[in-house]
Amino acid sequence: MATSPQQNPSDPSRLDIGVVSAGRVGSVLGAALSRAGHRVVATSAVSDASRARAARFLPGAEVLPPDAVAESSGLLLLAVPDDALPQVVSGLAAAGHLQPGQLVAHTCGAHGIEVLRPAVEAGALPMAIHPVMTFTGRAEDLDRLSGISFGVTAPEPLRTVAEALVVEMGGEPEFIPEPQRVLYHAALCHGANHLTTLINESVDLLRAAGVVEPEHMLAPLLHAALDNTLRLGDNALTGPIVRGDSGTVASHLRALDAAAPDSVAAYRELARRTADRAIDHKRLSARAAEPLLEVLAGKPRQEPTP
Repeated sequence: MATSPQQNPSDPSRLDIGVVSAGRVGSVLGAALSRAGHRVVATSAVSDASRARAARFLPGAEVLPPDAVAESSGLLLLAVPDDALPQVVSGLAAAGHLQPGQLVAHTCGAHGIEVLRPAVEAGALPMAIHPVMTFTGRAEDLDRLSGISFGVTAPEPLRTVAEALVVEMGGEPEFIPEPQRVLYHAALCHGANHLTTLINESVDLLRAAGVVEPEHMLAPLLHAALDNTLRLGDNALTGPIVRGDSGTVASHLRALDAAAPDSVAAYRELARRTADRAIDHKRLSARAAEPLLEVLAGKPRQEPTP
């Protein structure tokens, strides 16, 4: 097995980096580290799209199989899907492609450093460095790294190394305890991924209602809602739930059932959770919430007697 240099000979403070693989995340983080003065020497890329990203973001890197990438790097950056990471790490370690003293970092949100145990047993130094950002594979992804948080988990002696790498990429490190990695990642996915689904559902419903440019209509509303929520928390809530307007919510459910029945269950669950939070934060009284919760539970709404 070849021994990979831990530092770039031309500058001892710079690292020779290998990236597995040149996906949306790995190519951008590799480019950020390259911009900071490190040298990305190799990357793996199988699909046409990943090869194109490697050429665009990592033009100086040699495209090699993952085992050769591992052997050529002082810092091995594993940017693979969460479920694939354990097998990738164990495979590289078992085949002897990892070296003592080599830095091995992964970018998965749900994993800490326990998943890197086979690499540690081979003498490698483990870090989890997860960028809190969504990646599209486009050029603007690199600029979006500026000022974002990175969820970092590392042994105490490596915390300063991980922190330095994050800062060099333009980010801000937030240290996440190993037992809390899954909760941390669930929170991010619940917010970002489900937000994308929710907005796309809203766009589809507006289009079904005859709105020609639903994205244009939604943009100011959603920007204001997000800004208000991040600043004010639950006090940012507006609309029929916080007002206890059970009749309006019942009409929503009827309209959705007619036009988009697949959206009804999600609307009910989100409305119920919104009502719960409004009650907990004293925005909606329990008494005012009763008819609303009955509507959301599917009970027939009792119309007031004239």
